[in-house]
This record gives sequence, C-alpha cells and structure tokens, in this order.
Amino acid sequence: MTTDTDSHSVRPAARLRGEVAVPGDKSISHRALIFNALARGRARVDGFLASEDTESTINCLRLLGANIQQQPDGSVIVEGNGRAALHEASDVLDCGNSGTTMRLLAGLVAGLPGLAVLTGDETLRRRAMARIVRPLNELGARVTARAEGTLPPLVIQGGPIAGGQSFSPPMASAQVKSAILLAGLAADGPTTVVESAPTRDHTERLLAAMGATFQVSGSAVTITPPQGDLTAVDVRVPGDISTAAAWLVAATVHPDAELLLTGVGINPTRSGILDVLREMGADIELTEERTVGGEPVADLLVRSAPLHGIEISDPDLMPRMIDELPLAALAGALASGETVIRNAQELRVKESDRVATTAASLRAFGVDLEERDDGFRITGGATLHAASVDSAGDHRLAILGAVAGLLAQGETRVNGADVVAVSYPAFWSDLDRLSQD
Repeated sequence: MTTDTDSHSVRPAARLRGEVAVPGDKSISHRALIFNALARGRARVDGFLASEDTESTINCLRLLGANIQQQPDGSVIVEGNGRAALHEASDVLDCGNSGTTMRLLAGLVAGLPGLAVLTGDETLRRRAMARIVRPLNELGARVTARAEGTLPPLVIQGGPIAGGQSFSPPMASAQVKSAILLAGLAADGPTTVVESAPTRDHTERLLAAMGATFQVSGSAVTITPPQGDLTAVDVRVPGDISTAAAWLVAATVHPDAELLLTGVGINPTRSGILDVLREMGADIELTEERTVGGEPVADLLVRSAPLHGIEISDPDLMPRMIDELPLAALAGALASGETVIRNAQELRVKESDRVATTAASLRAFGVDLEERDDGFRITGGATLHAASVDSAGDHRLAILGAVAGLLAQGETRVNGADVVAVSYPAFWSDLDRLSQD
C-alpha cells in the first residue's frame, strides 16, 4: 500500500489472516466523557477511542470547565465536581466532524446556565439538527440555528428545564434520545422519550450506573433525575462493532480469510450486522462472551463463506446497523442473488448522503445496483474491478472503498483516505498487517 497526499492505494490480498483488537466503541467513549464530566468524583475510562471525534468532545468539555486528563497508556481520567462546576464556555464549542458531540452536548448545555454556540466542520454544518432543536426548546432552553432552525451552528441559552414532558421523535435516533435525556437530567421532574424503533441503549446503561433512574414501558423510556449529582463511574469501553464490521465483511467475502476480532461489544441494540451477515450465510463464531462495564462483549471469529442475497428492511433493524449498511451493500454485491435494502432513509443525512455515495462507490467497482430513496436494490455475483473512489469526507465511505479494494482486480485508490482518523486511526496499518501475499 502507498500513501500520497491523503490518498491510499489498495491491492487485492491473497489471504486475510490475523487478530485485531478493534478500537474502543465511539458511542460509549463520547458518553463516558460527557456523563462523568457532569458527575461528582474521579472516573477512569479504559479502552477509550482516541480519535478526531472524541478529541472534539474532550476540547468542548474542557471549555465548559471539565477536568479531563489523557494518560500515556491511552486511558482518560475525568475529575468531576458535579453540574455546578460546569460553566459558560469562553469560546465557540467546535464539534469538528462529530454529530454525536454536537447533539449530546446540546442536551447538556440546555440544562446549564449561560450561552453556548456549537459549530463544526463543513460536513457537520450540513447535518440535520431540527430533530433536537424542537424538543430542547419545548423543555425550556432557547435554541436557534441557521436555515430556519434546521442546521448548525446552534446557539443555546440554557434555562430551567421543565419535567413532566413526553417526546416522540419522528425518527429512531439514539443521539436525539440521548440529547433529550441529558437535558432531562436537569429537569424538575421526569422526562419521557417514546421511540419509533429501539435504538442503542448505552446512555441508559451508563446513566443508570451513575444514579439516574429509568423506567422502560414498551417503547417509552423515562428518566427521573437523581436528587443530587450523578456519581462518577469507571468505564471499560468495549471494541466498536461498527468498526469491527469492516473486518466481518472483508473476511466473509474474501475467498481465503480467517480473522479473530477481540473484545467486541455485542450490545443487542447495536449488533444488527451480525444478524444480517449470518442470515446471508456468514461463518461468524462468538467466543469468550462476557460482560464488561455493563456491556456484553465477545471475541468474534470470522471465516470466508459463500453468501446469498436477502431483503434488509425491518424498521426495527435499521437503528441497530445504520452505520454498517454500506458494508452490507458490498456484501450483497458479492453474494448470490439479489439484495434489497429498504427503510434506510436515515443514511441520507449522515456524514455524507450515504445512499448516493455508497451507490457511486460500488458502481465504480462494477456493481450493478439501483439507488432508491430509502436504500438500494443490488444484483449479486459482481466481479469487482479496481477503481478510484472518493470518501466524500466520510470515514465509513473510505473504509468501504478499502474493503472493496481487497476484492477488486487491480489497484484501487481511495481519495480523502485520512478521514478514517475520525473513528479508526490505525485502520490503514491494520489493513497492511492483515493482508498477506
């Protein structure tokens, strides 16, 4: 593999072999920082994902008064003195490329006195924010945004948060749910979120461990704020299954592969990619199953396997694997028969329009697919040929191009490749290590 000004070339590997400790879960890493910054006490976060996205969260929290120390061993120490120790930031809160940072911090600062301005890079400033602006305003904060309240930057004047309210977001989104629940921590009574489909529950698991009270009734999640501050808790972050998905798909579709992925989080609200690949015929074995910091974890042994096409359309499944759908589309292209992905319109408002960018990338490799408003229809049995593809500033698209390049005939070039640092800084070196001639 070669590197040339933010561009990487990938050649097909004769074999894929080895063991990967995938980076820590990005969603949990963000939450461990934010929630412990609100809490009282000292918390150690091990297995933390050091990436551009989480660095944005650290920088923003420090501006709000949090004491966060990054250790030489990769762990992070958060020293919290409770909500009252946080204060109005002296500068704009730059969330970089991280939608999680922006949406969760919006919920946090909505319940703090003072003014906060949240912005990000060009990509983040195109992402939908009306979904949090409306509920935070209804809770009592004063939130404005450009494009008639739909796009960043966000300007938030924190205020008294009124409890006793219930919200039903039109889309299933763990970030929206978490923003509302975070604001609800500062409320004078319970706050309820009614989900249209189950989403990842890392927020509920961690906040409950820190002293918040949750009640779950069907699709409704209600938070009751603790009487005092949250209590800081140590967190061991499991490996990110969204990151592991690259190797799950690569090893499954490669003709000669066996990879062991160690310490991967298999939270059932996140593990849709396992269900889909197994339904398609993948050979994935879960070993050493255990619980780490309240999260289910396992080692995943994945081997080459022939796949068949399926329909991926269950609305309840989409939030469980939304970030992995581009890789699922690649798996469908290399399976026998047809694969259809529906009810995935949320892909349109990610770091890129992932329906359009995934379709463009796969077509460049020679895949026959139909782009639809809410997904794809993919003709399987493709023979991939090398291509020059662009990440569109989206880390998932850069990784998709690299995995496809492992299977393509010739040398593939992935432009804008350094964006993988958003979630997986060591991706290119791991790809080199696992690829064998």
